[in-house]
Amino acid sequence: MTPYRIDISTRVEYLPEQSDSTEPSFAFAYTITIRNVGEVAATLLRRHWLVTDADGREEIVDGEGVIGHQPTLEPGEVFEYTSGAVLRTPVGTMEGHYHMHAEDGTEFEAPIPVFGLTVPGVLN
Repeated sequence: MTPYRIDISTRVEYLPEQSDSTEPSFAFAYTITIRNVGEVAATLLRRHWLVTDADGREEIVDGEGVIGHQPTLEPGEVFEYTSGAVLRTPVGTMEGHYHMHAEDGTEFEAPIPVFGLTVPGVLN
């Protein structure tokens, strides 16, 4: 086992009631599950996201914590939150990383694997 390891999983939901294809504006909710599978407690200090739509437009989102929190996860602990993104196209992706601070003073990045934001039925 490695002392510094954070596993991240995602779930995405399209929000048709908050979307308008005539604008265009496509809203998505995403739920992130962050699990400390390492050997040392770690605090999530910052987030870095790259949001890309189907036209190749990129938006970088940086900030402290997530949804107003900087959770500390002991080994084996899980933190889950839901947030949202709005795209100008019905398809896009998100990816990034969390900047973590371990209780022993080590700082490291926890990668967030790329995941899709897709309006149901748009892709075959």
